[in-house]
Amino acid sequence: MAGREGIFAGDDPFDLARDWLAEAALSEPNDPNAIALATVDETGLPNVRMVLLKEVEPDGFVFYTNYESVKARELETAGTAAFVLHSKSLRRQIRVRGLVEREEGPKADAYYASRSLKSRLGAWASHQSQPLGSRGVLMAAVARVTAEKGTNPPRPPFWGGYRVRPLEIEFWADGAFRLHDRFRWRRTALTEAWEIERLNP
Repeated sequence: MAGREGIFAGDDPFDLARDWLAEAALSEPNDPNAIALATVDETGLPNVRMVLLKEVEPDGFVFYTNYESVKARELETAGTAAFVLHSKSLRRQIRVRGLVEREEGPKADAYYASRSLKSRLGAWASHQSQPLGSRGVLMAAVARVTAEKGTNPPRPPFWGGYRVRPLEIEFWADGAFRLHDRFRWRRTALTEAWEIERLNP
């Protein structure tokens, strides 16, 4: 497509997303891989929260969470999600909408094992999204899990990954006088080829 040079060059949106994320890692002071993940509940009411994007695969975006959390329940019910990755220092963003599937195999085990011991124990101790009486109750749960699981806890069966397999990916870059550059990759099914179009700011 004419005009898709520079930071927008290339026909694979996942390669482009990896390139943008790598650039953001050099300039963002904290969590360049933070994404605002949007879901909907059973009534259609939207919900959004920040999570950390852990991998850009050849055909998907992977993050990890507690399967008993509100976000996980909403992901499972709807089977869809959207997110935006905003790189404030670069004045760019990537928007994604698509279908969701679990990642709970060896890849999830490997990522869990790569986390710090305290984070691994915290995953066992926290009943994510559930009411909590006090921080003391949480810390007592961490101490109990530490005594039970030791220094090499396995991945909890209620904790793992989700993969967003996109039907739409939009790349946005700030432009002078708010005349931004926007390109959207879109397909109606995961097996289809991408259609790429420039959008008005």
